[in-house]
Amino acid sequence: MSEELDEIQAIFFEECAEGLTTAEQGLSAMQAGDVSAETIAGVFRAVHSIKGGAGAFGHADLTAFAHKFENVLDEVRAGKIPPSPGVVKVMLSAFDILTDHVESAKGLAPRPADQAALAALEQVLADKGADDGSPAAEAPAGEADEFGFVPMAVSLDDFDAPAALPVADAAWIVTFKPSRAALANAGEPLLIIRELEALGGEVVAVDTAAVPPLRDLDPEDAYLTWTLRVPGEVAESDINDCFDFVAPDSIIEVRRDEATAAPLAEAAPTADEFGFVPVTAGIEDFAAEMQRVVETIAAASPPVGGIETPAIAPKAGGEGQQTIRVDLGKLDLLLNLVGELVIRNSILADRLSPADRQRVELPELARLTRQIQDNVMSLRAQPIKQAFSRVPRMLRDLSVETGKQILLETVGETTEVDKGVIEKIGDPLTHMIRNAADHGLESAEERIAAGKSPEGTIKLSAEQRGARIFVRVQDNGRGINREKVRAKAVEKGIISADAQLSNEEIDQLICAPGFSTADTISNISGRGVGMDVVRSNVEALGGRVEIHSIPGEGTTFTMILPLTLAILDGMIVRLAGQRFVLPLAHVLETVQPEPGQVKRTSPDSEVIDMRGEYVPVKRATEIFGLNDDRAIEDSLVVIVENEGSGKVGLVVDTIDDRREVVIKSLDQNLHPIRGLGGATILGDGSIALILDIEALVASTNRFTPKGLAA
Repeated sequence: MSEELDEIQAIFFEECAEGLTTAEQGLSAMQAGDVSAETIAGVFRAVHSIKGGAGAFGHADLTAFAHKFENVLDEVRAGKIPPSPGVVKVMLSAFDILTDHVESAKGLAPRPADQAALAALEQVLADKGADDGSPAAEAPAGEADEFGFVPMAVSLDDFDAPAALPVADAAWIVTFKPSRAALANAGEPLLIIRELEALGGEVVAVDTAAVPPLRDLDPEDAYLTWTLRVPGEVAESDINDCFDFVAPDSIIEVRRDEATAAPLAEAAPTADEFGFVPVTAGIEDFAAEMQRVVETIAAASPPVGGIETPAIAPKAGGEGQQTIRVDLGKLDLLLNLVGELVIRNSILADRLSPADRQRVELPELARLTRQIQDNVMSLRAQPIKQAFSRVPRMLRDLSVETGKQILLETVGETTEVDKGVIEKIGDPLTHMIRNAADHGLESAEERIAAGKSPEGTIKLSAEQRGARIFVRVQDNGRGINREKVRAKAVEKGIISADAQLSNEEIDQLICAPGFSTADTISNISGRGVGMDVVRSNVEALGGRVEIHSIPGEGTTFTMILPLTLAILDGMIVRLAGQRFVLPLAHVLETVQPEPGQVKRTSPDSEVIDMRGEYVPVKRATEIFGLNDDRAIEDSLVVIVENEGSGKVGLVVDTIDDRREVVIKSLDQNLHPIRGLGGATILGDGSIALILDIEALVASTNRFTPKGLAA
């Protein structure tokens, strides 16, 4: 039983993570000015769900804090507290404490000090958000405010109006309609009604207008809407507690009834202000009411005989998409099995003649296998927006700390990335954003003096190309001061004073362990661990970090990350007699060089004349240190293309075949190797390494600064 409870609690913490992400996105949107009812309701539902689950598992501290936070959100949602900047600021601080409480409930952190946050929430509830530090709240009575209006004291006693029932004494009107999801999750509505009756409530109406004819009735859906009256002295929070475990898409409305009419029990049985026909109060008579509903349905439904049963179709009205939680380990196993299926297909292709391949429909089998692989990959894929969602708030905090004006642009938020990658790029992304804000962007005064706008811009983008994910952080700041970087590297002993480095190699120095150009240590930077963490974490994922900087214009950091597993179309080539796989996505054409077509322009560089266009040539055997004395005329030049370097000719010995191959990660089975994107198993059972074109056509200077990976 304990193991089952642990599994259920693990699901609760997964839901907490999703709820915290939703709440943070909503609060960030509110801080940016989006105070729509939908945004506020989204934050409320997230906190409400966390509170309900925490109470079920006995996390008292988390429940208590979430309950107070929820009370403020409920008042904001009801329009009783305006979502002013001061109120949103309090809620953002409360969100931080709520996150700490969740970590504490997991046992990963001590109980947070939440007294100040609770006091701030209490203050917002007490003064209804009026004292939020805004100028309007501080305007003295009798003096014109910033709009030129002079406040006047008005007594309501001056108006000759009938005495109204005080709001504090008015009864609560509760409207409740469970959703389909509520019933699917065993949310029995009668149990909730009994809880409300225990508080002194009574059923005053049941709306049956939504009940369809019998032939269209779905027993798993909900059609009834209850209206109950609860005594006014009952706290609203006690009423809301009755709905803790009700699906958030249910209709739940709680409001004061300020009408002064006679009690409903004395009124004639006509439609009330809600359009409902009152029925006898009390749950005891509910069965009789249901009998009346059934009779109404039967009367409105045609005879069953002779009716053609309609085909089952999707329900209209945007019914929520159903989801199921699956352990990532099971998906990984399924991915590996699909990969093995591709390998077996490759073995069959090697052992069968072309005629036999067609006879056993081997191409069709390969196509179906590819479709299965694509669908399984999509199960793990999630939009990278989850990783980007924390950046807006982070930048707002950094803007306050640094005193700089920072604008954020995001592109490609819907790019789908493997869930494991999303979870692991959080720290690298944080360090790159902080580095761009602190080191990259200038102050407003510096930017104006340089002829720039006072606001600096950080652009965050993501895109997928082939089997790679490109995540970029680009700023329009001062760029990298390479002289300062080099001097600091020499001072810290990272490179020798006489080392000859290219601009790209100097830029890479900022990722060396312990390197920092900050003159003082602050909360943002100065300890020399930020960019080192970026490089080590990205390389642990089997990726790499590229840096491109233009002095005075800005810097771009690019994380190039591999997909966890993919099937790609590859060209089997030989280098010094060894077989490698060259991804076809990069290949433009293949050339057999004629004498004199390849020319050496310097001791370390060659070009090939391609119809009047000179394309740089790189010898892969030299890059990997393989011995090969083959003449260029006896080799092949494969023209490949990438975004950074354009067209490049890659010299190979021969081309053996074209084949679909499965990428096996090197970082999981060995360690990352620059120039190699993974490995695969060929049809004869041998292993071939997959070439990383992006890395091969980049700078291949032999010099490697001390402390940097090759």
